[in-house]
Formats: sequence, C-alpha cells, structure tokens
Amino acid sequence: MAFGLRGADHAMLIKSYEGEPGREAARKYSPGYIVDVTTRVVSGTPRHVSTSYVERSNLTIRMQSRRFTRLTNGFSKKLRNHKAAISLYVCWYNLCHVCEATRITPAMALGITDHIWTIGELIEAAIMDEAPEPQGQRVGRFRVIDGGLA
Repeated sequence: MAFGLRGADHAMLIKSYEGEPGREAARKYSPGYIVDVTTRVVSGTPRHVSTSYVERSNLTIRMQSRRFTRLTNGFSKKLRNHKAAISLYVCWYNLCHVCEATRITPAMALGITDHIWTIGELIEAAIMDEAPEPQGQRVGRFRVIDGGLA
C-alpha cells in the first residue's frame, strides 16, 4: 500500500461527457454535458466519494500562487524554482495561515505544532542547515506520523 497505510479508503469519481457545450460565452471553454457518473473503489470502503476537497485545495493554491499562471512575472520556468516556491507555500498555509472557520492553523488542528508560526520562524526553518528529524515510523522515503482524525 502507498505510504504504508493499510486499509486506506480511496476511490475514483469518473464523469462521462457528451456533446458540445453550446455557443454561450460562459461555457466557451467548458466540457460537454455530464451524462454519467461512476464511482470506482480503489481500496478500502469509502463512505463518501467527492472531489470537492481536492478541487478546493487546487483552486486555493492556484489563486494564491502565481507560479501556475503563464504570462505573469511569477510563472516558474524552472522545475527547481517551482518546487521551492510550492513547498514554501504549503508550509506557510499549514503552519502560518489561520483558517477562518477553526481560527487555528491546519498544523495546530493536527497537533503538529502548538502555536501559529510567524513568517520569520518559517524562513528560519527553511534555511536551516539541518531540519529536525520528525517523529514517526519510516516507510521507504516517507515518514508516517501520528495525528489526524480517528
């Protein structure tokens, strides 16, 4: 199993499209009309299959990081620079950004940290010569940490 997780729930939502979107300007770049939606379980027994969470995450990163937008001065031409920028963004989002609904950071919600990080702490951690070894069991190149929802 990926990441050493046995019994992880994973499924695919497969949408079938048909026909042209029409001549309306709002649908100019849209796919055809959805004619069928099929759920395919990959592993485990997922109770609910939805792409909403991952699509919201994708939208948030695209809107807050111009690295994905061509014809802007922030567009990444080199993969190394792109990886560095996205890594910093993900760290900032999880450690420094306070969620409006929960009023804490995602890392605090998971118990990874006990306070909201400042940008200074984030930059200091990013430029440290040696990162602290995280707790948890090592599985291949990855480390499985305790936490999250039961």
